[in-house]
Amino acid sequence: MTKNAKTVILLLVIAVLIAVIPLFARKGAEFGGSDDAGSVMVEEIHGEYEPWFTPVLETALGGELPGEVESLIFCVQTGIGVGVIAFFMGRFVERKKWMKKLGTDSETDGEQTDDCD
Repeated sequence: MTKNAKTVILLLVIAVLIAVIPLFARKGAEFGGSDDAGSVMVEEIHGEYEPWFTPVLETALGGELPGEVESLIFCVQTGIGVGVIAFFMGRFVERKKWMKKLGTDSETDGEQTDDCD
């Protein structure tokens, strides 16, 4: 097993532990989101909290979205964002490999070609 594989496995184990340990450390705790915490803080500071606008989907459907649907939409948005970031990172890595290959080939031939357009 290579050093990189050991590092990756160690980091994955640490990530799993970070996610699992709080669940067992605080058995009866409620894990709320940042939206809930923000609303509570605003109500504590200013009293009654009234949102400035209603979300578009809630207006279109005539009521609140179920929590499962909100989670699904959030996960889809996250997946799309990760896909876009991974695509561009892959393109940059491939571009670097091609540029390195072209630079190596041009040094051996004694001339430089401009095929990157």
